[in-house]
Order: sequence, then structure tokens, then C-alpha cells
Amino acid sequence: KKQLMRNLRGTYVHRGDAARRRRRIKQILFAAGSIAVTTIVIVSRKTATANAEPATGRRAPLFSLGENRKLRDDLQSARGELSLVRAQFERADKIMQYSTKYAIPAGMAGKVFDASLREGIDPELAFRLVRLESEFNEKAVSKVGAIGLTQLMPSTAVLFEKGVNREKLFQGETNLRIGFRYLRTLLDMYKGDVRLALLAYNRG
Repeated sequence: KKQLMRNLRGTYVHRGDAARRRRRIKQILFAAGSIAVTTIVIVSRKTATANAEPATGRRAPLFSLGENRKLRDDLQSARGELSLVRAQFERADKIMQYSTKYAIPAGMAGKVFDASLREGIDPELAFRLVRLESEFNEKAVSKVGAIGLTQLMPSTAVLFEKGVNREKLFQGETNLRIGFRYLRTLLDMYKGDVRLALLAYNRG
């Protein structure tokens, strides 16, 4: 069964399952956000109506100035929470896509994705680099002594993070952080020329 699942990974069926999961998550998050905003509006209106004191001979305003301000604040807060949920969904969706594309666990895909964004590297370039250098193996060691996911030489790594040693370079987050920072430096040096930057990276 495990062999069958490995054979299906990356196939049309596997990608279809992933797409259906993403659509289902998106629908759930959208519905939850809509319900949250609607609930805030209803509760705020009920509170305003209950607290309103009608003036003699005139119909009381639906909302007082203070209640209007509170309602606006509540709606703004709800929009912020909805935006946060949307950002979290988009991150999860991207990680699932890369996990499927490169046939790696979601945890590994999340490490590469997050580290690439923090260091200003295009995620697609980051995944290609790690696959080329180590095939996503945190414990990889080359014949010349390059270590970990991004195959860093200890002498190069220490230039970008003082105090880092060989053992720390086997830690995925540390290795990715330094490796992508090194690549970012090369991209800046070669004015965004990816080919030259990767060539220089490979030569160490």
C-alpha cells in the first residue's frame, strides 16, 4: 500500500485530491469569516437597540455616536481577522502545492517556504536550489564537506552567521536561513542574474 501511494504521488489523481482539499478548506474559511462578520453586526445592533433611549416626540436614532464608533471598530477588527485567516490559508495552500510538486513532507515544504520568504528569495527558486543541492536531505554531506539542505561549507556559513558550527548546519532551519542569505547576497551581487548567482553558489 505504501508503495502504491508513492507511485501515485505527483500523479493526476494525487494532485486532484490535493486540489479538492484546498477548495474545501477555502470554502470553510470563507464561510467562517462571513459568519463572524455577520454575528458582530447583529450583536452590535441588538446592543444599540437595547440601550437606546427614545426622546420625547421623536424617534430615537438607531445608533449613538459612540455605538457607531464601536461598530466600526468591531467591523475593522473582523476584517483584520478575516485577512489573517486568508493569509494563513494562502500559506497552507502554497505549502501543499510545493509538498505535492517535490514529493516531500509538508513540514519540510513549510521550512523551505518560510525561510525563502524571510530571506527575500523566490520560493520556486529556493525549492529548486534545495532539490539540486541535497534532494531535501538535512543530513547530506558532499565529498568536499558541504553540509545540509543547502550544502553549505562551514567556512562560508560562518561569514553570514558568527558562531555557527558544523553541528548547527545539520539543523534544517539554520541551514536554510544561512544558505538563502548567501544566495540573496549573490543575487544582489550579480544584479538579479539567477544563472550567475547559482553558478557562484555552486562553486562555493
